[in-house]
Amino acid sequence: MSYGLKKIILFASGSGTNAEKIMQQVQSSGVAHVAALYCNVAGAGVIERAKTLKVPVRLFENNQLNDPEVVGQWLQEDAPDLIVLAGFLRKIPEFIVSEFPRKIVNIHPALLPRFGGKGMYGMHVHRAVKESGALETGITIHYVNPAYDEGAIIFQAKTPVTESDTPEEIARKVQILEHKHYPRVVVELLKEGNHGQ
Repeated sequence: MSYGLKKIILFASGSGTNAEKIMQQVQSSGVAHVAALYCNVAGAGVIERAKTLKVPVRLFENNQLNDPEVVGQWLQEDAPDLIVLAGFLRKIPEFIVSEFPRKIVNIHPALLPRFGGKGMYGMHVHRAVKESGALETGITIHYVNPAYDEGAIIFQAKTPVTESDTPEEIARKVQILEHKHYPRVVVELLKEGNHGQ
């Protein structure tokens, strides 16, 4: 059934709303299929979402991510055309980044280069946006390189931040952008085939 289709691997750690939207859009795109979900949290909600969509799950412990004989070996076997991080909170080791140049994409819940870097994820980002008095925030889809949130930017979308917005309201606005754009951009990258090169 998947013969001739491009393959993506998803990395996720959490509830998996972004991952689910990507799995659905990729599977209906006709250009690719999700070969596997890689997850480092045994009880993560994303696992059930993957199973519902009949996507195989590879579960690993954090130390195995840095072991070329475990996650590195799986990636060799699965040979993805694109690796998509969707709420995956561990740093991708350099040996994987160099093995898959410009084939790993991530989404950040702010407009990079602002509000990026180590420790800047989830509500930490939205609180920092609120505290800064920024008038807008958004999402950044970018390639993964060896440094946190510093890879080449592929796409950004913005949303206004009002004076009355709480960090939770900012998070909701950003999630709407994530669900709207991330699956679409992933499919576009797969259609391009050269991942922006």
